Amino acid sequence: MAERVRIIGLDPGLRRTGWGIVEYEGNRLRHVAHGVIATEASATTARRLTQIFRGIEQVFDAHMPGAAAIEEIFVNKNPGSTLKLGQARGVAMLVPAMRGIAVAEYAANLVKKSLVGAGHAEKAQIVHMVRLLLAAAGPLAPDAADALAVAICHAHHAGTRRLWAVEAARGAGARRGAPS
Repeated sequence: MAERVRIIGLDPGLRRTGWGIVEYEGNRLRHVAHGVIATEASATTARRLTQIFRGIEQVFDAHMPGAAAIEEIFVNKNPGSTLKLGQARGVAMLVPAMRGIAVAEYAANLVKKSLVGAGHAEKAQIVHMVRLLLAAAGPLAPDAADALAVAICHAHHAGTRRLWAVEAARGAGARRGAPS
């Protein structure tokens, strides 16, 4: 029987951090939960980062994911915006890391290609595919849909890595058992 893995996908932002949790077992994918951590617009950057950290901790406490994935950072035209995104991303990665969970990172184009088949898909296409794959998810805010997309991407890639490991083990076993 295939191992059941619960994955959290994170879409960090200083204003809104999306999160989405899926479970996969074999080739089956199931929606668990999703949401958005919205920070106070009038709060300082430090306060907002604290709100993100505490919000993600609450999600981990409630849903206990065993794997985590996040989109790689992209360089924005505005260096200040890129820096703030990096800070939010660092805080988002800290929660799973503090719990001993590795955080897989995926390029935005790979996430889009994994879901839609094209690396330059529009946001509406991502939301549509997430809804198709996770019909039980219901209404999705764009940040939560992006987070679920990252979790789905990780499930697909983790499943592929697991198959490669099984095949490699079979090959090694065949070589050990082969007559010399």
